[in-house]
Amino acid sequence: MTETEFIARIANFAIKDMQISKVPASLTIAQAALESGWGSSGLTVKANNLFGIKGTGPAGSITVQTTEYVNGKAVKVEAPFRAYNNWGESVADHSVLIVNGVSWNRNLYSKVLGASGKVAAQEIAAAGYATDPNYAAKLIQIMNTYNLYLYDEDAKEGDDEMSAVDKQKLVSLETEIKELRALLASLTDSKDTLKTGVQELGQSINKLTDRVTLIESRAVMNVPPWAEAAVKASNAAGLLATPSGGSYDFYRILTVLNRAGLLAPGSGK
Repeated sequence: MTETEFIARIANFAIKDMQISKVPASLTIAQAALESGWGSSGLTVKANNLFGIKGTGPAGSITVQTTEYVNGKAVKVEAPFRAYNNWGESVADHSVLIVNGVSWNRNLYSKVLGASGKVAAQEIAAAGYATDPNYAAKLIQIMNTYNLYLYDEDAKEGDDEMSAVDKQKLVSLETEIKELRALLASLTDSKDTLKTGVQELGQSINKLTDRVTLIESRAVMNVPPWAEAAVKASNAAGLLATPSGGSYDFYRILTVLNRAGLLAPGSGK
């Protein structure tokens, strides 16, 4: 899977877990990406172990060769690692470790809880989570590159109508729509020019693909009051066969599209 697909798959677990454990979602995602090689490691593929946690998990354990640092030097060793039934179990177990610490120090990772992503990365490295001397720097680089801090904001906002990620996407989408409308206003009868405009609209819509992955994991619900206008507009445009029974994020996306003017009659022509 691509890095974007990996983030889309794990983000919902990390957000929900942060609301319970106070482990920053940005830290959870960055650690999972680094430890699992963006989901490609044998440990992740065979055992759903995203964080390299050793021992026995809900699905048992597997023995894997790993790299440890002894006196600053990398050495290869074999060790048993926890196996999980799915990624959600791995994320939850990771947070339990950070919240409860270890038997000889229950407060070992306490400074991580409630901290910002960057501070959490520095604190978990300082507490000895990994033997790599550059562990914190690697985590922060991933956070910065993919702006994982937005997922911390999502977790803090909880059930707000618009998440931080949605707000950023809405601003970007509105800008692109304005540019597209300006392009359409200047169109002549040239079919080639019209085709280009349609392709650009398709590219704008494709940027919502990552969010759809998260939407699929949300539970269905009745139409919330704040989404009634968007549902009504969708019905008027003939886009919905069954307006009720959608997910929370489904109604949120409809609201975003309605505010952007994409659900107005004739907008899809």
